[in-house]
Amino acid sequence: MQMTGAQILVQSLLDQGVEVVFGYPGGSVLNIYDALYERQMELRHIVTSHEQGAAHAADGYARSTGKIGVVLATSGPGATNLVTGIATAYHDSVPLVAITGNVPTGLIGRDSFQEVDIVGITNPITKHNYIVKDVCELAGIVREAFVIANSGRKGPVLIDIPKDITAQKTEYSRQPVFEPRKNPAPSESDYQVALEAIAQAKRPLIYAGGGVVFSDASELLVQFAHKISAPVCVSMMGLTSMPYDDPLYLGMIGMHGTVTANVAARDCDLMIAIGSRFSDRVAGNREKFASNAQILHLDIDPSEISKNVSAGLSLLGSAREVLSELLARTEQIYNSEWVHSLLRHKAYHALPSAINGEELTPREILLKIKGAAGKDTVVVTDVGQHQMLTAQYYPFSQPRTLISSCGLGTMGYGLGAAIGAKVGNPDRPVVLVTGDGSFHMNLNELAVAVTHRLPIVILVMNNGVLGMVHQWQKLFYEQRYAYTELNRATDFVRLAEAFGAAGMRLTDRSQIHSTLSRAFSCGGPCVVDCMIDRKERVYPIIPPGGTEEDMIYSD
Repeated sequence: MQMTGAQILVQSLLDQGVEVVFGYPGGSVLNIYDALYERQMELRHIVTSHEQGAAHAADGYARSTGKIGVVLATSGPGATNLVTGIATAYHDSVPLVAITGNVPTGLIGRDSFQEVDIVGITNPITKHNYIVKDVCELAGIVREAFVIANSGRKGPVLIDIPKDITAQKTEYSRQPVFEPRKNPAPSESDYQVALEAIAQAKRPLIYAGGGVVFSDASELLVQFAHKISAPVCVSMMGLTSMPYDDPLYLGMIGMHGTVTANVAARDCDLMIAIGSRFSDRVAGNREKFASNAQILHLDIDPSEISKNVSAGLSLLGSAREVLSELLARTEQIYNSEWVHSLLRHKAYHALPSAINGEELTPREILLKIKGAAGKDTVVVTDVGQHQMLTAQYYPFSQPRTLISSCGLGTMGYGLGAAIGAKVGNPDRPVVLVTGDGSFHMNLNELAVAVTHRLPIVILVMNNGVLGMVHQWQKLFYEQRYAYTELNRATDFVRLAEAFGAAGMRLTDRSQIHSTLSRAFSCGGPCVVDCMIDRKERVYPIIPPGGTEEDMIYSD
C-alpha cells in the first residue's frame, strides 16, 4: 500500500506498540501532525507547553512504565529544546525515541529558516541517531531505533526526518515488533570466580544502582541479599530496588547517604556492585572508596567496568539475568555478626529527626505523603534539597516509584516527568516534590496537567532560596550567598488558580494531614505551597572529594 513518509512514521510507531507521543507542532512536522490527526483514535498525542517539557514527559513515562517514551518536535528551536531532556535520559539510561522534523533535503546546509544540525548536536548524548534521506528506509529505521533504545544499557535514540521525506510516498512493508538484542552473558569461569569470592566473604555489601530497577530485578536482589546475608545500600538511581523496611536495607550511599551505608562501604571485604556507576556522588574519593574490599562489578555496559573505581572481579550482563544465575548457584550463607553490627550502627546513627519543634519541615511532609496517597504512589522530584530529602526520608516500597533526574541533575525536570508518569499510570497517585527554584523553570506545563485533567499533587518546598546551592555557600563559601536568595513574590496558590488548578498553602505542621488529604482528593492538578524555613539543610553530607571520615552532620 502506498503511504506518505508521515503516514509510515505513525504506522510504524503503532506497529512498535506505542500508545502515546508527547510533543509540540511546527512547520517541519506538519505532515506528521496531519498523519497523527488521521490516527488520533489509535495513538494518543499530548501537546505540552514547551518541547523540553515533552522530552521530560516521555522520560517520566518510560521510567514509570518500563516502556519506551516517544517525543516529537519540529526543526530548529523545537529540536534544540529537546536537548536537555535527551541528555537527562542519556545520563540515567532511559529508553527514549526522539523524532524531529527538519527542513527539506534541498535546503539542508543553506542556513535555512529553522534549520539546525540536530544529529550533530545530539551525537554525544544519544546511543545512536539518524537523518532519514530515503522514505523507503523510514520504517526500518524506526524499528531499529526501538531495538537500540531498549537493548543493553538503555538510552535515547534520535530520528531526524526532513519535511520532503514525510511527504514522499512509497510502498509500506509492516515491520515486526522490536525485540531487544540478546544481552551479553558472563563466562563459566567468571561465574566460578565470583561465586568463590562470595562464599569466602565475611563482610559482604551489595551496592545496587539503577540497573537493578530498569532490568526489573528488584525481587531477585532481595532474595539474593538474604541468601548471602549481605546488607544493601543504593545509589539514588537504585532507590526503590529494595523496600525501605527490609532488615538488610541500609539506605542511600554517598554524599547525602546514611552514615551506616558509608561506614559499611569502608568496612566491607567484598562489595558487589550491581547496575551502578560509582559516580562522584557515591565515590567522592575514588582512591579511598571501599579500600578494604574486593569489588565485584555486575553491569550490562562493559565501558563501566573499572571506569571510576577499579573492579578486580566483574560479571558482564543484565542485572536480572546475572542475579538469577547467582541465586540459583549460591548456597545459603550466614554472616550474622556483620549484619548485626551494621543494624546496631543503623539504630544509633539514624537520619536527623523529621520533626523540629513546632516548625513545618519538609521531612515530616515527606513522611506523611504515603499515608495520604498510598504505597503505590509514584514520587517525582526536581533537583535540589527537596530531591535529597526525598531520597533520604520517603519510605519507598515498590520498584519504579521514584522518578528523578539523578545523573544530569536537571532543574525543571519534575512537572513534565510527573505528567508523563501520570499518563502512563492513570490509576496510581502521582506526587511531584519540587522547590520554588525548580518549579519556576517549567511551571508552564501546569497548563497541560489542567487540560488533560491529570490529578497530580505538586508540593512546592518554598523557602525563597536555591536551597542546595545556598547550603553549599554556607558550608564552603563562608556564607557568601551570591544570587541564591531570590525572594520572588510569586503567589503559588493564585498562580495555580490562574492555570485552572487547585491551590493550597501549608504553613503549620498541624495542617499537614488535612492539607495532603484534600490535595489527593481534589480530582485534578493541585499545587500546595509549603512554606518552609530557608535554614533547612540536608545532612549528613560528605564534601566533594571526601570520604565518610569527612562527613558533616549539622550546621
